[in-house]
Amino acid sequence: MTILDKKLEGTGTVLILGHVRPDGDCVGSCLGLLNYLENAYPQTKATVCLEAPAGKFGYMKGFDQIQTIFPQDTSYDLCICLDCSDKERLGAGAAAFQLAKDTLCIDHHITNRNYCAENVVEPNASSTCEVLFGLMDEAKITKETAACLYTGIVHDTGVFRYSCTSSKTMNIAGKLMDKGIDFSSIIDDSFFRKTYVQNQILGRALLESITFLHGKCIFSVVRLKDMDFYGVTSKDLDGIVEQLRVTEGIHCALFLYEVEPQIFKVSMRSNTALDVAKIAGYFGGGGHVKAAGCTMSGSIYDVVNNLSGHIEKQILELEAKEEEKEG
Repeated sequence: MTILDKKLEGTGTVLILGHVRPDGDCVGSCLGLLNYLENAYPQTKATVCLEAPAGKFGYMKGFDQIQTIFPQDTSYDLCICLDCSDKERLGAGAAAFQLAKDTLCIDHHITNRNYCAENVVEPNASSTCEVLFGLMDEAKITKETAACLYTGIVHDTGVFRYSCTSSKTMNIAGKLMDKGIDFSSIIDDSFFRKTYVQNQILGRALLESITFLHGKCIFSVVRLKDMDFYGVTSKDLDGIVEQLRVTEGIHCALFLYEVEPQIFKVSMRSNTALDVAKIAGYFGGGGHVKAAGCTMSGSIYDVVNNLSGHIEKQILELEAKEEEKEG
């Protein structure tokens, strides 16, 4: 019996929460758990509360059941937090979290703060969906649940391209495929397909990107006025930092977008042993060694300059270690 089974035993009401600005792994794990509970624990009433996810995830069963207005005075028997490393990233869900009689966190972020009564955190896992799969009875995973979990794995591994992908990840993905999911459509429609304006803003970000630290790093910025001009929101900016990351010769990629005047959401990606989670943590953020983020204030120059100092320090340390090995 897993910790998930123990927590659900005799539980009447469950609140499922994820992080602010939910991505594929967050939405996939939340809806995957919802579908699993409906099949394996039909006596349990589960509610998913998230900020409105991108419409491209609408194929997942339960998408239309997601509540975007968070309860403020309801006490649930159990609150399960998925893909969320700390209470602050629960956003408006923090109030309901505080009122819950019991709490469980299922996550894979190395920066997780173990803020729940029970915490299942596997930093070496590709995704929260991978961790969640390990807590489920495989025989009770339906095709609908499998589609959700597969979505999360696909998004957090970049369709199995990132270093977080392991043989275990591939094995789990294969088992989910065996449930009869339309895996090709999931990849095409939720990961690769873009609207015309999404391609426009991607092109604008790439065209205006700038390299720094002797061409070892690259950054690009989308300002509020740019988002207004193209008629896009933060949900339309997926994939920009990843495209910057695959620029030849780049050690680290930064993508900034303005959420308020002179307040920027920063996404960081590393192609080397450079630890961007450590850098993000210094500025109050978090994530993984090769993929992390934070929110910073100031001018674009201030933000990039502050990040640059930490990046350069790590690059110099890594180069010194390489020289020592060769020597």
